Amino acid sequence: MDRFRNVLKAHSLKATPQRLAVHEAMLRLGHASADMVTDEIRKSCDTKVTVASVYNILTNMAMLGIYHHRLSSNNKMYFDVNTFKHFHIYDCENHEFKDIVDNELVELIENYFSKRRFRGYSIEDIDIQLIGKPTRRKKLAVQK
Repeated sequence: MDRFRNVLKAHSLKATPQRLAVHEAMLRLGHASADMVTDEIRKSCDTKVTVASVYNILTNMAMLGIYHHRLSSNNKMYFDVNTFKHFHIYDCENHEFKDIVDNELVELIENYFSKRRFRGYSIEDIDIQLIGKPTRRKKLAVQK
């Protein structure tokens, strides 16, 4: 939390109880919508928040690069506390994001695209998302 407080201070933002509660919830959840974060805050602490205030905090944090954001197929904005280089699998049945941390794959893809040119564009970042459904085995495990 001290690191988060320092990041807020560097952006001239106060470490309000709401911002701290949102960040603590995001650390627990990893990938979450404003609704999910609001529910987590309400369950775990006595800080008063609304979904709108949580959404505004998450959006501001994403604009500052503290979080990343992703749009799901159900048109809901999800935020990601992990800003290091990684990819995602999006579970289109349950609307969940899972991290794929594979430094070898990141390096391979970055090297590939560093040798490619796209007329009229300079590539700033690479964001890869795989879309999938739970396998039968996972579905059975969840049902038990």
